[in-house]
Amino acid sequence: MNEARFLLIASGTVVPMTQEGLFFSADLLIKDNRIAQVAPHIRPPEGCQVLDARGCLVLPGFVQTHVHVVQSLARNRADGLSLLDWLSRRIWPYEAALTESEVAVAARLGIAELLLSGTTAALDMGTVHHHHQVFAAAAELGIRFVSGKCHMDRGEQVPEPLLEDPETSLAEAEQLAARWHGAASDRLRYAVAPRFVLSCSPELLVGCVELARSQHLMLHTHASENQKETELVRSLTGKGNVAYLADLGLAGPDTVLAHCVHLEDGEYELMARRQTGVAHCPGANLKLGSGIADLPRLLASGVRVGLGADGPPCNNRLSIFHEMALAGTLHNLRHGPGAISPWRVLELATWRGAQVLGWGQELGRLQEGFLADVVVLSPSLSWEPWGDPASMVVFGGGVANVRHVVVNGQVVVEEGRLLTADAAAIQQEARQAAQALAGRLAWP
Repeated sequence: MNEARFLLIASGTVVPMTQEGLFFSADLLIKDNRIAQVAPHIRPPEGCQVLDARGCLVLPGFVQTHVHVVQSLARNRADGLSLLDWLSRRIWPYEAALTESEVAVAARLGIAELLLSGTTAALDMGTVHHHHQVFAAAAELGIRFVSGKCHMDRGEQVPEPLLEDPETSLAEAEQLAARWHGAASDRLRYAVAPRFVLSCSPELLVGCVELARSQHLMLHTHASENQKETELVRSLTGKGNVAYLADLGLAGPDTVLAHCVHLEDGEYELMARRQTGVAHCPGANLKLGSGIADLPRLLASGVRVGLGADGPPCNNRLSIFHEMALAGTLHNLRHGPGAISPWRVLELATWRGAQVLGWGQELGRLQEGFLADVVVLSPSLSWEPWGDPASMVVFGGGVANVRHVVVNGQVVVEEGRLLTADAAAIQQEARQAAQALAGRLAWP
C-alpha cells in the first residue's frame, strides 16, 4: 500500500469561495489529491512538501468552460475578421493543414499557457483529427481537462479534410472516449463536441447526443455567437439556435453552449429550466465583434454560467484574468455600475465554472474533501493598498501574479515556473511549427 502524500500551502490569505466575502489567514493541507484541512498553524506531517504563501492570496484553481488549445499556432494570424470570415479564411484552413505533430505542439503551448496563468481545469474543443495528441499533452503537463474532437459533416467553405460522415466521426469519438475518459486518476474526461449547427447535420447532432448520453459524457458546442450565424440557423431550421439544439437533445446539465450572445427571449428560461451550461467568453466576443452576451440576465434567469477565453486566434490570450476583468466591467455599459460584482466574477471563475463542467460537488472551493486544485497569487503594485480580495484579483490581477499552481494535489507551477515540461522548449517548438504552417498556408 502506498504511503499518503502531503502538501502544505503555508501562511497565506485563504479565499475559500465557500461564502461571499470570506477570507482569512490560514494554512491549507493536501493529502494525495484532496484538501485535508484548512486552518491556522497546521503542523506539517513527516515528509510533507511545503509551499510558501506568505503575503499571498490562496484561491481555488481557476476553471475555464471554453477553450481551443489546438488553435494556439494561429495566434496573431487571424485579426480583423468577424466570426464566419474568421472561420472560413483562417481557422478552417489552418485546422485542415495541421499535422499530427503540429497538433501536439499547439496543445502543449495552449495548456502550458493555461497552467502558467492559473487555470487548473478547462473544457476544450479540438479539431477533427489527431485529437489523441491533445489528451497526451494534457496528461503530460498536468492540467484537469475535459476535451473532445470536433465534429463537422457539412458547411459552406469548410475544407474537405474537415468533413467526416457521422458514423466515422462518432466511431472515432467513441474510441477516444474509451481511451481517455477517466484517465490520469479522472483528471481527464471526454466531451462530445459538434462544432455548431451550421457545420453539423441533424443526423450528426443527434448522433452526438446519443453517444454522449450512452457513455455519460459532456456535450460541448457553440451557439448564437454571431448575429449572422444566428440568422442563418433560423432560416435553416425555423427556430432559434438554442431552441433548435434543445429539440435535438443538446440541453441539460451535461451540455455546455459557448457564447450565447444573440438569444431569443424564451431561450433564457429554456436553458435555466434544462440546466444547460453557458460559457461566457467576453474577450473573444469583443475581438470578433460578435456582441456582448447579457450575463446579468443569464444569471438572473438561473442559467449556469462559467468563463472561457476561447481560442488564441480570437482573444489572443488564454488568461482567465482577462475574462474576469471584462466580465466585471463590460456589463456596466448596459446595466449600470456594479452590474456583476467582483465576488460573483470569482464564483464564475471557480465553483460556478466547476458546476458547468460537472465537477461542482468536489471542485472550485477550498474546503475539506474537495479536489486539491489551488492557485497562489503573489501581490503586485496593482493590488496596493490591500482591500477586498475579489476586487484585487478581478480588477487588478494578471498572469504575473501567479506564483504556485497545484492540480489534483500535484505542484505543476512553482515560483512561476512550469515543472511538468520545459516552457522555453515549448515556446521554441511552437514558433518553428507556426512558421512552417504559415508557409504552407501562404499566410504573411
